[in-house]
Amino acid sequence: MLTAVSQSEQTFLANRATGLIGLSVTAQSGLTRRARVDEHGSLRARFPNTHNGALEAVIVNTGGGMTGGDRFTVDMDVGEGAHLVAGTAAAEKIYRSTGPAAEMDVKLSVAPGGRLAWLPQETILFDRARLSRRIDVDIAEGGVLMMAEGVVFGRAAMGEALSEGSFIDRWRVRVGDKLVYADTARLESARLDGGIAAQLEKRAVANGGIAMATVLIVPGGNVALEQVRALGDTFAGEVGISAWNGIAVARLVANDGAALRRDLIAVLAALDTTVPRLWLQ
Repeated sequence: MLTAVSQSEQTFLANRATGLIGLSVTAQSGLTRRARVDEHGSLRARFPNTHNGALEAVIVNTGGGMTGGDRFTVDMDVGEGAHLVAGTAAAEKIYRSTGPAAEMDVKLSVAPGGRLAWLPQETILFDRARLSRRIDVDIAEGGVLMMAEGVVFGRAAMGEALSEGSFIDRWRVRVGDKLVYADTARLESARLDGGIAAQLEKRAVANGGIAMATVLIVPGGNVALEQVRALGDTFAGEVGISAWNGIAVARLVANDGAALRRDLIAVLAALDTTVPRLWLQ
């Protein structure tokens, strides 16, 4: 006979959302076409019409957000000579959890001559949200990646502050089987005096900002630096960019999500990248 605790656990697990998008694209006669599309659970992929030879994929979460115990996976493979622009229909919202973290696994692969722009809208964490995200990217020699991820810790316009919760974000990027970029961000209220909001107040962390983003350019070098630095002091928040070992990384921090989005669009435009149309609606 099941105990009350085990019944509660089973009920919890039965109501957790899962989702998978598996997408492979190939180049055919100068255009990028879908070779494989797998959709499971709460995730769907839609493909708006484009006119520049690239294929645009828009990920839709039919569940309207994520919470503790939800598990989503995105797996995208860009074939030789193909060009894919991938994003999300809206900002992903991570709601409070009373138990385990929501889990997001992103796996991206780019073949020689392939180009991938991974440009989801920002992730918004509510108070007591718990998110564990892992991003693994494999780029063949001659492949091109433009990747931008933004995170907002609470909605400033609603007077919200993220004091309790957990955010773990792990990136691993390989070019030709060689690890070229490894980064792990970790904010957990259990480890912080005053919670996540207090940690973000520290000058060495976010200097009071609640929104941040990372832009990764592979290959990237001095040209990317010059393009972004040419914008000077026009940003609403703080922006810095560095380049080493054939890659470039820009970091952005802003006081709220709206300012972050404005700065992120400006950085991407300077890098000759147009954001998906849904960003502007």
